[in-house]
Amino acid sequence: MEGKIWLNGELVDPDSAQVSVFDHGMLVGDGVFETVKAANGEPFALTRHLRRLARSAAGLGLPEPDHDALAQGTLEVLAAAPKWPLARVRITYTSGPGPLGSDRGDAGPTVAIAVSEQKPFPPTAAVTVVPWPRNERGALSGLKTTSYAENALALAYAKERGGGEAIFGNTAGNLCEGTGTNIFVVRGGRLVTPPLSAGCLAGVTRALVLEWFGGEEEDLPLEDLYRADEAFLTSTTRDVQPIHRVDGTDLPAAPGPVTAKAMEVFATRSKELMDP
Repeated sequence: MEGKIWLNGELVDPDSAQVSVFDHGMLVGDGVFETVKAANGEPFALTRHLRRLARSAAGLGLPEPDHDALAQGTLEVLAAAPKWPLARVRITYTSGPGPLGSDRGDAGPTVAIAVSEQKPFPPTAAVTVVPWPRNERGALSGLKTTSYAENALALAYAKERGGGEAIFGNTAGNLCEGTGTNIFVVRGGRLVTPPLSAGCLAGVTRALVLEWFGGEEEDLPLEDLYRADEAFLTSTTRDVQPIHRVDGTDLPAAPGPVTAKAMEVFATRSKELMDP
């Protein structure tokens, strides 16, 4: 059972949701997006996600998205959808139709909001470190863009090797992020996550874990991941997910005591505050 699509300000049936083949989101990946979790029809941390969408749009030089319209569109899409226990809302914002090249057109942005059911992730994750580094100094570093082919390739590489998520280092040889996740590592009782300067996305769940539970932002050699006492992933749809294996290396505990406490704190606080 499907809900409706919010496309450029109007709710339409999925079969009627049409975007031009000249849209630069399809032609050259010139767009940004957000994924928002919804629990029983209510979005979580929507304000934070829309603010990050605006930052990503600004980073690409796109016009500022209409925050209020997108918030209302998200609520309308959820109201028209089945009341799934857990759902994934996808907000996509592109530069709109343009020529067959990299130059942008002047028709204005394309905005689409869609929703689907989100199945729970496994209780723990195996991850695979991929051989391609993130460029922490690249033009798209820290932006959540629709240019996702690198992530699709990396995730396929990980799954071929038994991993549920792919992990990137950066060009400096330090730990960076996953395809759709941030990563935290515990060594000697210290909880550490790569700083944004490492090239990782400023994850909403990452920020909430740091605010609600604590932790330090610090560059970590990629090799430290294999030597971790504990490690976990954070993302909008995973919340806090313990890592039990890195490539062929089993970690000592999943979840370990620090991870278990972080999971508990996040679960409690996120139920208390739906738009923290």
